[in-house]
Amino acid sequence: MKLYLVQHGDAAAGETDAARPLTQKGLRDVQRLGEFLAREGVSVSCIVHSGKLRAQQTAEVIASRLPGSVKVEARNGLNPNDRARAAAQLALDCGDSTMVVGHGPLLGKLVSRLVTGRKEPALVSFVPGTALCLERGESGSWAVAWMVGPELLGR
Repeated sequence: MKLYLVQHGDAAAGETDAARPLTQKGLRDVQRLGEFLAREGVSVSCIVHSGKLRAQQTAEVIASRLPGSVKVEARNGLNPNDRARAAAQLALDCGDSTMVVGHGPLLGKLVSRLVTGRKEPALVSFVPGTALCLERGESGSWAVAWMVGPELLGR
């Protein structure tokens, strides 16, 4: 089983726009990320996101670049300060090859929870537009397979 975790792209400041949509930079970054994921053969049947506009936009842009029909839906429990244990269960309930588009600090805690069984210390640090792939082995344990951020995908 593979689980892909993505932090939404760069978003407008809350003082500028309370809805916090993706900025032009954020949109470009997630477009590049979606193209990279497609080139690398990433295929998912479902992308779940927090329901916040920036996460929804990120999920939709990535889904538009991946092969096949990808269902995109909002789920409770994926907001920045939600519990990692609950988010882990939600991600596992979605089935094989799922992508979760969310926020820091939840995503970092989620990786730690799945890999070590504890939400801290953080094993990885997400920045906007980052994707991480976790793989679950036959023993049921999780490992980080790879991680890529916007700085590696060009400008």
